[in-house]
Amino acid sequence: MTVYLDASALVMAHLEQPARTTVLDAMADDPEWCTSGLTLVESLALIDRVADEPILRSDLEDLVRLTWDRIAVVPIDQRCLDRAAALMREQPLRLSDALHLAAADRLPRPVRFVTVDPAQIPVALSLGFDVVSP
Repeated sequence: MTVYLDASALVMAHLEQPARTTVLDAMADDPEWCTSGLTLVESLALIDRVADEPILRSDLEDLVRLTWDRIAVVPIDQRCLDRAAALMREQPLRLSDALHLAAADRLPRPVRFVTVDPAQIPVALSLGFDVVSP
């Protein structure tokens, strides 16, 4: 099985929140971690929304970047963009959610889709992913 981490899961893996355990357990179950090329940008922006102190933000960014170095990245290329567009026509999705789901859809099955974002869950389930969410 391959573990796909969206931006919310990547950041949550490093926060002292109850959802952290769920994310870390999914990551521990399989060493094959994947994500889209969008995830680092989205994660860095998310850090500023979840951490108030500059030192905490800096530490969190370092942890996210260290984890990023261990993740296989699915490129946001034309194929991914086309699939995201198709998903957005079929489902009420934001662009970033559609890109994550399109990237994960390129992976060989089975895929464990890890997210803290409830908007992605129904579409991820409809694509046949094993969804892990707190």
